[in-house]
Amino acid sequence: MGRTSAKTIVTELLNTAGIQVNGPNPYDIQVNNDNFYTRILNEGALGLGESYMDHWWDCKKPDQFIERVLRANLEDKIKTNKLWLLKTILLKIFNLQTKKRAFQVGEKHYDLGNDLFKRMLDSRMVYTCGYWKNADNLEDAQVNKLELTCKKLMLEPGMRLLDIGCGWGSMAKYAAENFGVHVVGITISKEQAEYAKENCKGLPVEIRLQDYRDVNEKFDRIVSLGMFEHVGHLNYRTYMQVAHRCLTDDGIFLLHTIGDNISGVTTNEWIAKYIFPNGLLPSITQIGKASEKLLVMEDWHNFGADYDKTLMAWHENFIQHWNELKDNYNDRFYRMWNYYLLSCAGSFRARYTQLWQIVFSKHGLMGGYQAPKRYFQMEKVSSRDYA
Repeated sequence: MGRTSAKTIVTELLNTAGIQVNGPNPYDIQVNNDNFYTRILNEGALGLGESYMDHWWDCKKPDQFIERVLRANLEDKIKTNKLWLLKTILLKIFNLQTKKRAFQVGEKHYDLGNDLFKRMLDSRMVYTCGYWKNADNLEDAQVNKLELTCKKLMLEPGMRLLDIGCGWGSMAKYAAENFGVHVVGITISKEQAEYAKENCKGLPVEIRLQDYRDVNEKFDRIVSLGMFEHVGHLNYRTYMQVAHRCLTDDGIFLLHTIGDNISGVTTNEWIAKYIFPNGLLPSITQIGKASEKLLVMEDWHNFGADYDKTLMAWHENFIQHWNELKDNYNDRFYRMWNYYLLSCAGSFRARYTQLWQIVFSKHGLMGGYQAPKRYFQMEKVSSRDYA
């Protein structure tokens, strides 16, 4: 395909989304290299992200650009290349999230450097969606989310809680301090594990560098915040079997995950290459099939729109503290991380992706499950002290 025809096709596609090439609006793109058009048609999402990293195009508000692209379903209008179709077929067969490969995302993403995440996240280092009802800042939104999660789990002093994908220990620490529970947190990130151990020092919290498939103990409660996205469709059933195996008969399991509107076996190629290797967003159908005959779904809560606000807050922190980080990260990383945060914000704003908190029980709770009032009317929370 010639350069001129590619330019015409891409320009017309963008126009259907209300986007002008070299236009005056904040969501319009400014093209710096005419090879951009052919690259987009040949490489799709991967080419779009990489060409931004390469300075081939700019945009004042990439989040607004991505929102418009997704709302107009432009991805479906660009013919998928044969190589991507082959990858899709292979991904239905080959497991990219084996135990051997499970630690790759930890090394690639979560071990980037605690200096980066300390400056981007809230003071508790919560790297999952905040709950913004009655919150006007990131700090309060993350406390709200932790409190809401603990309330949904119906935690009581002395319970054992398994935190699958514990991150830097924010959930484990909050639950131990405020609800008097004993926590085992597992992660596949060395950096996270070291930080979490120090973060939870002096509390009844054990942090392990461990794959979820290797856990074989009983817990009163299980929680997993933002880890299921790394499990992979060929392992969804195994994951639910682990939850079933480790949960007491009257236990509760809360799964907090980003979700896709459509069942699939592939993810955004750019995200997979640069941000979350081997990642995949589950659908409602996939979660349902994986948990069938193992767990009873008690409650399903979608607050995906809150991830837009969370990501924009992270982006603001990242930009604000870039001068403190730039000696350790180059310009290409800056554009990569900028694109990551803003493109994801645009995706949630377009309601293209969701954020679910799903409450499961093992056999169905007697009398049913009553979602906490804070689910509907979140109030400012204060720490409690259990003797």
